[in-house]
Order: sequence, then structure tokens, then C-alpha cells
Amino acid sequence: MKTSMIALAFAAFATAGFAHASDAPAAATAGQSGAAQTQQWTANQTGAMQKTRADVRHELVQAQKDGQLAQLGSLYRGS
Repeated sequence: MKTSMIALAFAAFATAGFAHASDAPAAATAGQSGAAQTQQWTANQTGAMQKTRADVRHELVQAQKDGQLAQLGSLYRGS
């Protein structure tokens, strides 16, 4: 039973990997007017900001007040 589940999971991941790889842009040829551009991820492009310790503490208190932490705790406990 576990062997078939592992084989099915492997097949699903392999299929997803091939589908993701086929979405990559094709290299531009010399006859085309526009060249394919590739971008690398940098922290500045995503708008990610560093949080202070006070910011993280404030988010923790908010999560405790609105019940997010209790909900996550029950999810991971399995009950």
C-alpha cells in the first residue's frame, strides 16, 4: 500500500515538475525583434521589509487576541 502511494506521489511531483519546466520562456532567436529577459529574485523587488522585534511581538499579541494561534494549535494537535 505504501509503495503504491509513494509511486503515485513521485509521479505527481514529476508531472508537476515537467509542467513547470515547460512554462519557461523560449530563448529568443536572432530573427525575433524582442529578446527574452530573465529576472532574478531580489528582496528589493518584492517590497519585503525587515521587521523589528516590537513589530513581531505586536503581530504575536494580535494573533493571540483574534484566535489564530489557538486555531493553529488545534490544527497541529490533530483534534
